[in-house]
Amino acid sequence: MKDMKATTPSRLDRYFAITARGSTVSREVRGGLATFFTMAYIVVLNPLIIARATDADGQFIGDGLVANVPLVASGTAFVAGMLSILMGVVGRVPFAMAAGLGLNAFVTFGIASQMTWEAAMGLVFLEGVIIGILVLTGFRVAVFNAIPVQLKTAISVGIGLFIALIGFVDAGFVRRVAAGPPLEMGISGALTSWPLLVFILGLLATAVLVARKVKGAILIGIVGTTLLAMIVEALTKTGAATAKNPAGWQLVTPSWPEQIFGFHNPLTLFTEFDPFGAFSQVSVILAVLLIFTLLVTDFFDTMGTIVGVGRQADLLDEEGQLPRTKEILLVDSIGAAAGGAGSVSSNTTYIESAAGVAEGARTGLASVVTGVLFLLAIFVAPLVAVVPYEAAAPALVVVGFMMMTTVREIDWNDFDIAIPAFLTIVLMPFTYSISNGIGAGFVSYVLIQVVKGRSRNVHPLMWVVAGLFVVYFALGPIKTLL
Repeated sequence: MKDMKATTPSRLDRYFAITARGSTVSREVRGGLATFFTMAYIVVLNPLIIARATDADGQFIGDGLVANVPLVASGTAFVAGMLSILMGVVGRVPFAMAAGLGLNAFVTFGIASQMTWEAAMGLVFLEGVIIGILVLTGFRVAVFNAIPVQLKTAISVGIGLFIALIGFVDAGFVRRVAAGPPLEMGISGALTSWPLLVFILGLLATAVLVARKVKGAILIGIVGTTLLAMIVEALTKTGAATAKNPAGWQLVTPSWPEQIFGFHNPLTLFTEFDPFGAFSQVSVILAVLLIFTLLVTDFFDTMGTIVGVGRQADLLDEEGQLPRTKEILLVDSIGAAAGGAGSVSSNTTYIESAAGVAEGARTGLASVVTGVLFLLAIFVAPLVAVVPYEAAAPALVVVGFMMMTTVREIDWNDFDIAIPAFLTIVLMPFTYSISNGIGAGFVSYVLIQVVKGRSRNVHPLMWVVAGLFVVYFALGPIKTLL
């Protein structure tokens, strides 16, 4: 009896299927920590994007004349924490959530510039409600299941390249230039800065730890590189990156904060959105187009993320299906609505969750851990803010490599699938957009099947989605006609 009792899984284990998925509680905790430290930058970066910009009336978020960055940082952490916990408990997968990069920039510069912040966040809220309805009706899940398996693989590979490029760009290892080639290595083609040295050492150290299969490799890499960055900054006084100081640190200067604890009530932001305000401030057609753009981007960015991370976590079956897909997508749609209601922009499933998966996370317990850490970050935001891009980026590059390894599962001799797969893979990093890559892959796949007389092989929903992407890509010309 004692032996049977000792081997009986705990209620926590049974709920999250920890043992069933070949994981342990310690792995889940470690994975949750790794995901949090890889994502923690959003607590700093999101308010830098949306809290420092004014709306069409010259107001900042919170109906103020002065940018309230700490309040928006608190709101960002609060919404991310609650949604990550919800994803862990309901979706039961290691997918964490936070304000979506790209989406927040579009909301700031593409929407709020034409209306008030309240109205802009109202559109984000409406988009979340609409996408939630699509989940409840089964449409969003059906689209997910209609995608050919090899295209799902291509999405995962493309995201791997994309996340690696994000890491290189965030760290300043790859930079845009005004003249000459569109990208270059380092500063004027040379690796001549202390932050870049820290990034390179962090990348090499993390790669070695992963190659040696050291437990906690990603997390060790992030924490170790952050400590190294703090030491280097203390000795060199490099400072933050600016136009006059391109050799400085990206995002934040890694130094011990003067203040560790602080609190700004994030709930005050939940009174600052107006679901229908946009329709009285811009034309109805323009408001609908803005919602459509948000919806398509959110819809397929999430789809790409859960396919990529789900495959890395070995959660997809032989047909490329993910368990509890409906629950996962429902929580993700709630994220969009909650982000709008909380005035922190649409929240979405984060590709950086792959860092936690690389640490062994396989269940929703890891997301719960990440969510709790985000909630704690409300009180210790100054401490979270010490991690520069140079310390977090090595993890993204290594995770990108891991996700790319599935490229071998694509039949490159079958051009019918190889060409769409290629477009999916390369356009994600080349256009800096997951949705653009998915759209190009879907449209080209349907087109090739039609031209070759195999239209019957195309799932009906693939026709619908490909058509929506044609409209999505044509939004620019459409807007010029309005």
